[in-house]
Amino acid sequence: MSGIIPLTILIVMLCFWLRSRRRAKRAEGIASEIGAGLLPAERQNTERAAPDPEAEAVLAALSRGDWLPAAQALAAAGTDWERRSYLVGIVAARAADDDTWLRAWQAARPGDPDAAVVHADAKVSLAWQIRGGAWAKDTSAERFEGFHRVLNEAREDFARAEALAHPGDPTPYLLQIPLYMGLGAPHEALHGLWAEVTNRAPYHYEAHWYALQFWSAKWRGSKDLARDFAARAAATAPPGSLLTMFPLVSWYEHNDDEAPAEAYGWPEMTALTDAALADVAMARPGHPRVAEVRHLLAYCLTKQGRYEAALEQFRMVDGHVEALPWRYYGDPAAFYCHVRDVALKGAAAARIAG
Repeated sequence: MSGIIPLTILIVMLCFWLRSRRRAKRAEGIASEIGAGLLPAERQNTERAAPDPEAEAVLAALSRGDWLPAAQALAAAGTDWERRSYLVGIVAARAADDDTWLRAWQAARPGDPDAAVVHADAKVSLAWQIRGGAWAKDTSAERFEGFHRVLNEAREDFARAEALAHPGDPTPYLLQIPLYMGLGAPHEALHGLWAEVTNRAPYHYEAHWYALQFWSAKWRGSKDLARDFAARAAATAPPGSLLTMFPLVSWYEHNDDEAPAEAYGWPEMTALTDAALADVAMARPGHPRVAEVRHLLAYCLTKQGRYEAALEQFRMVDGHVEALPWRYYGDPAAFYCHVRDVALKGAAAARIAG
């Protein structure tokens, strides 16, 4: 009798193991079906958060030294300040690498406000390239000297861009916020600059992104200052402005590394996620930052175990990974695909259980 009991236990354990293996293989099959069409890591674009044919055409022309498509794109943006600042940033980043075409643009059109703001923002991009992405303690004095020198030059360039700007254009003001971060501007100075921005565009997404970085603990503020800034922005913004995203961004920036696994499921976090979901659903389709919001939502929903909702966001952004949180990792495409696979497996398991 004593030999039968261990054998019975062994048989039961084997049955459970076989059942678990069958369920796992079934889950893998369902995950493959759900994920059909999603792209592998090597096919993820690490330079954009979403496809943008106009921006790609502009950059292709700039690589040939042709600045006219950039000028035309900025002119076509008109008073769509979100699109305008987005395009200025893309064009200016290219100018930081090679400004030959920008100098030709300025020579052909002296006093062009678009060329002026691109020139100023390119200086900021160049300054950050000089500094590099290392921690301050790992950055040489020579790099810091070059960083501060170019940022101070950019202040004069932005003053000219402000003088030439179209009426109501917040772009030459909001693009100075990274300059203020780099130069360690006092809080009072940022408040003054912020008034110039919000008097022109009170709910500008990119402006709020930069300002939140300024107020964060890693730059010129603190966890509390960042949280309060994000909460005020979300509370006062109209639906569809995407500003309800910033409480989530602030929480992620200050807590993700140290938060327990269950933190994303706390009522506060699910409420913030739901508010951002409602906001993105009401955003205009052409808003240039919608995809960035969807990327972080996909991450948060996965961490909350809301796998089907996460996959809905993943499907709308798949193929491009230049967004928070993926950009903070050494291999953003690999991390993106890892989190996406968690959502796929979780959704598959839920369907089996259901």
